[in-house]
Amino acid sequence: MTAASAKQEHLRGWIASHLDPLEAAGGAPAASRSDFDLEPHLAPSGDTPPAPAAVLIALVEHPAGLTVILTRRADTLRSHTGQVALPGGRCDPGETPWGAALREAEEEIGLDPALVSLAGLSTPYRTGTGYHVTPVVGFVRPGFDLRLNPAEVADVFETPFGFLMDPTNHQRREGKTPAGDLRRFYAITWENRLIWGATAGMLRALYDRLYGAMVA
Repeated sequence: MTAASAKQEHLRGWIASHLDPLEAAGGAPAASRSDFDLEPHLAPSGDTPPAPAAVLIALVEHPAGLTVILTRRADTLRSHTGQVALPGGRCDPGETPWGAALREAEEEIGLDPALVSLAGLSTPYRTGTGYHVTPVVGFVRPGFDLRLNPAEVADVFETPFGFLMDPTNHQRREGKTPAGDLRRFYAITWENRLIWGATAGMLRALYDRLYGAMVA
């Protein structure tokens, strides 16, 4: 084993050690992070259970370092039009979060599930649109070819994992909801792309899990 591959293997193990095992998934417990982390008074108080969903945090193992696969949602979608997102979507009945994440990634961007080595689960996340999202972390061998589904995805790109895990890049922004309430949310700007809302919130939650929120 070369020094580079040994370093890569060590990083794999270190990240996996900070994640929940796949077996920890089950049911739809209350999410420990949500769209309302910065504005808890705006959190919905209804008893309607959130719908289970999953996203894939795909860490591509390039020789120069890890990157994360992100997409820009199609402009024709009815919700979250044009926003940057992680591949994923609603879980089918009886489907595991990692099964849903891999299926959605293949359907949306043509990522072959055989190229993904699952590492574990990050912090569950409750969205303001009524979903309980399980982020599934997996390592991906580089050299793959992607095929975008134009009905769902307008673009796909990779962002350095180190950039996304740097808390100095985690901005807190403000905006108004359709009801006129002021909302604060996390945002990360990579080159000319704005990563915000639930996607930025889940990446921030992964940072907190890995590094213990060492920097406020």
